[in-house]
Amino acid sequence: MPKVAIFMGSISDEEKVRPCADILDKLGIDHLLTVTSAHRTPERTERLIREMEEQGCQVFICAAGLAAHLAGAVAARTSKPVLGIPITGSPLGGWDALLATVQMPPGFPVGTLALDKVGARNAAWLAAQIIALNDPDLAQRIEQERAVMRENVEKAAQSLQ
Repeated sequence: MPKVAIFMGSISDEEKVRPCADILDKLGIDHLLTVTSAHRTPERTERLIREMEEQGCQVFICAAGLAAHLAGAVAARTSKPVLGIPITGSPLGGWDALLATVQMPPGFPVGTLALDKVGARNAAWLAAQIIALNDPDLAQRIEQERAVMRENVEKAAQSLQ
């Protein structure tokens, strides 16, 4: 049963979003990665939200560029946490997607992360932290991964001395 649903507005976003799924895999969090569009397939989007909630999904992650309405469309249909990853690709350099994702009306928030791969990675970490509130084993796995990150910084610092 997927605990996290990752929706991409277009298959062309996969390279930028794949790091999200990779981190969830590493942490042992079951997830669904799929393509759905707020504009081109609104019925599919609504059906996926309903199905994911019925299966126990706890967090939705939505990646979209341009008008980037996917995260807002999902937030309008669920009270589960929705995390948004703005995707670059327009002549505006991602500003359009960033502003569209972050500017949600009160009561329908989208936790907006950074653009592209960095945002995808942090969306996975944030989703994991949300789920870990009720999963002590996952909380421990997150802390173990953070310890490795800290060790890598220490090793890098030592290599320069």
